[in-house]
Amino acid sequence: MSGDIATTSTTPSAVATAITGDEETQSTSITTTTTWTNKPHITWSDSYTKAHKAIQSLTSILPSIPPSLSSSETPASCLLRDAETAAQISNLLRQPDSGAGDDNICRWLYDTFQYSEPELHIVVLRFLPVIAGVYLSRVNLHKPLAGFEAVLLALYGYETSVRNSQSITVNIPDLSHSSIYHETNKAPKNSATELNLAVISPSLEPCGIVRSTKRARIVGVALELYYSKLPQIPVESKIEFCEFCKIWSSGHGESSGNEAKKSIYMPWELLQPVLRILGHCLMGYKRDEKLYQSAIGAIGCLYERALHDLNTKAMLATGSLLQLVKLGAESDEVDYTEINTESNTINL
Repeated sequence: MSGDIATTSTTPSAVATAITGDEETQSTSITTTTTWTNKPHITWSDSYTKAHKAIQSLTSILPSIPPSLSSSETPASCLLRDAETAAQISNLLRQPDSGAGDDNICRWLYDTFQYSEPELHIVVLRFLPVIAGVYLSRVNLHKPLAGFEAVLLALYGYETSVRNSQSITVNIPDLSHSSIYHETNKAPKNSATELNLAVISPSLEPCGIVRSTKRARIVGVALELYYSKLPQIPVESKIEFCEFCKIWSSGHGESSGNEAKKSIYMPWELLQPVLRILGHCLMGYKRDEKLYQSAIGAIGCLYERALHDLNTKAMLATGSLLQLVKLGAESDEVDYTEINTESNTINL
């Protein structure tokens, strides 16, 4: 499994220079996210101006831009939802020579995210499945991928700043603690010191370079950020994510270039956010049938990969999701309010 990890790395100066083309003005671009928590209040005018600038800069990269984007009163929202523009950007990201340091579309995504505008952040995250999918599929080909890495580092740096060095935890119910709904003669325990906490995502350290040992963690954190914004992300992006999950797990699927010929290394720090996203696709409050079926296919591929690798943790997680699918299918076939004609009763 370890043979799948590439040993290439990209220096901060190389990444920043490749994306901006200016060594003097971009020397700290990758680490500027540490000041974002104190950014000033953003007015409607600021949001409109930033979104309009992003669209204008995109006109020099894409073959065509719908006039409605520039004339819209909500340009960021229109940019996020415009299927034609999204298809053009995705196509450029899938090109055989995409992701290099001089890739214009990667530079645009990086610059757009640096506007620190929430709606533009969603626009960039909308393309994360393609960025992460193509990037992880090519790392073993030893191609220059500084453009992809700069975007991923920008997302990682933002999430590091937002979390403020804190890990993400969840309190797991403990039967040794008295229930608040029942009377008890036992003295209450100090819940502040005896909470049964599980760490979902460990604390983050600032990172300005993509090393092979940190690659899965950096991509995983970017996917955690993507997961946190899923309700706002178009369904087409989620379907693309499911398709790349199939490629990552088996090395087969629809893709361009040479990236779909080998499965990738998937440690838990990468697999966990992947499964959380797929779980949302299965159980989201707005069920889309195409997305639902794509998610089932992706989970099935990951389950087969877990069996092949004898990865018990992954087998349990993916198997549980498949069991939810099975239970959901069974519940759809049963009408619990059907009237029994023999006894004239309703079965509940």
